[in-house]
Amino acid sequence: MPVPFEALLPYAIMITMFGVTGTGLAAVKKWRNEGKRPRYSLDQWDRQMMERDRRLTGTLRGQTNLPEAPLGFELSNGWRMEKRFS
Repeated sequence: MPVPFEALLPYAIMITMFGVTGTGLAAVKKWRNEGKRPRYSLDQWDRQMMERDRRLTGTLRGQTNLPEAPLGFELSNGWRMEKRFS
């Protein structure tokens, strides 16, 4: 006994929506990471290098191949100053 196609329409709509949602999430993730693969399991060193890249280029994932830092980078200190005991 054949199944009427009207009974399969909700399943087709659900499968299509899952595909659209997955594609949209992948596109947003790629856009947020500037077209690069996402980073997982970041440790302190990775975060420090990402902060350095942000100070050098203006973006977290941006990198530069210049041998010298741009002007003004010497004033952009990444080290946090600690409060001294008095």
